Amino acid sequence: MQSPVYHISALLSESVDALGVCGEGTYVDVTFGGGGHSKEILRRLDAGGRLFAFDQDEDAMENVIDDPRFVFVRGNFRFLRNFMRYYGVEKVNGIIADLGVSFHHFDMPERGFSFRLGGKLDMRMNRAAAVSAADIVNLYDEERLAALFYNYGELKNSRRIAAAVVARRRTGQISDVDVLVETVMPLINPKQQKKELSQLFQALRIEVNDELGSLRAMLRQGAELLVSGGRFAVLT
Repeated sequence: MQSPVYHISALLSESVDALGVCGEGTYVDVTFGGGGHSKEILRRLDAGGRLFAFDQDEDAMENVIDDPRFVFVRGNFRFLRNFMRYYGVEKVNGIIADLGVSFHHFDMPERGFSFRLGGKLDMRMNRAAAVSAADIVNLYDEERLAALFYNYGELKNSRRIAAAVVARRRTGQISDVDVLVETVMPLINPKQQKKELSQLFQALRIEVNDELGSLRAMLRQGAELLVSGGRFAVLT
C-alpha cells in the first residue's frame, strides 16, 4: 500500500543525476522514506540493474516498491556492509543518502519530533529502540544535558536550559513535548523562538538515534563498497 503523503524528496533529479546511474548497475538508497529517490533510480535502471533501499522506520514499509529489481531492508544504514554481504553484494555503483527528518515525522504528534504539535517525547526513528527523548530528558545529569544541548543544538544558554530541565523533573517526569517546551520557554529568546526550540529538539533527536555515529559508520562502509569510479550522493 502506498502512503499518500510521506516526504517530498529533495533535489530529486539533481541528486540522482549525480549518481550517474548506469542501466545494469547496483545502487543503494540508504534513506528510503517515501521512496522518491528510489523510484527515480529504478526508472533509470535496465532489467539487470538492482536497487537496495534502507529505512529503520516501520512507516516506510508502506511505500515499498513492487519491482523485481528492488530490495527493501528495514534496518539502520549503519549496518550497510553487513546487509550487503547478506545479499551477496560485494560492490555497488552508487549510494544516495538524504539526511534529516521527513515532513512525515514532523506531522505525527505521537512521534514527538515537533515542538508544535504536542504528544509524547519519543523521537525514535526505530520505535523498537530502547531509548526515547523522554529517557534522555529525565535520566541524563545536568552536565550531560548541557553538553548535549550545546554540541548538538548549538544553544548558547545550554547550561541554563539543562538546569531548568533538572529542576522541573524534581516535581515529576517530563514525558510530553508540551511540558518540555513550557519548561524551557522562559529561557528562549522571543525573537528566536522557533529557531532555538528547533535546535533543542534537534539535539535530542540526534542523541536518541545516535545519528552522528550511524552516519560515520555508513559513510565509512559506503566508501569501501563503491566500485572504482562509483559515486556517493549525500544531501544535507
